[in-house]
Amino acid sequence: MIESNVPGHAGELAVRTWPNLDADWLAVIVHGYGEHSGRYGHVAEALVAAGALVVAADLVGHGRSEGERALVTDFDGLVADVGAAVSSAASDLPTVLVGHGEGGLVAARYAQSHPLAALVLSAPVLGTWEGLDRPGEPLDPGLLSRDPEVGKAYAADPLVWHGPYHAETLAALERALDEVNYGPALEHLPTLWLHGDADEVVPLADTRTGTDRLRGLLFEERVYPGARHEVFNETNSAEVLADVVAFVRRVLRLA
Repeated sequence: MIESNVPGHAGELAVRTWPNLDADWLAVIVHGYGEHSGRYGHVAEALVAAGALVVAADLVGHGRSEGERALVTDFDGLVADVGAAVSSAASDLPTVLVGHGEGGLVAARYAQSHPLAALVLSAPVLGTWEGLDRPGEPLDPGLLSRDPEVGKAYAADPLVWHGPYHAETLAALERALDEVNYGPALEHLPTLWLHGDADEVVPLADTRTGTDRLRGLLFEERVYPGARHEVFNETNSAEVLADVVAFVRRVLRLA
């Protein structure tokens, strides 16, 4: 893994790249609220093994990127930063965006206005979200995965934001939800939605109100019984990653 910095809409972005000299596709990972791209190393390694060059930026105010911690006032700026991460790869390979949580919202918004080869959404904040009514409540790490070690590692990670949502961030998030909900559907974009049916952070039913608006002709979903919010860190993560790899290689028509 190589670390670098690129200019973002509100300061320098820390970018992690997992090289692959034999890559036949580009995977760009967009992490969720409060966390950072360093938590996706195992995801990146699985995608590299499946033929991808992988890039992931810490969003503004997250991880090692510049900006006030966990403060997002404009989700369009995050969309622009995803574009900076894509450009940092300097690649003409088919691009697959992988977004988790609020990173899924950013990825969906990016897909509405930029060409992609495929889109993967992990427990995305789409449609409605009950978290908008809970300002001031920090995330309970125990809700991330059935594996208790995931919650412990999250709680001990100094690059993770452990405080509550900023009011400005929630206001920007609500505006972004409206923009995505009433934006164009992803008519011909191969899209895979992943979600755990025991997700209390971003409930499945809330997200479905958004995917029903967004889904196009090439939309697929995988719902994992008993899984919590971070399906890539769940006890069945190998199954989840295999589903992603199979989807990408099928829609990109890779051998």
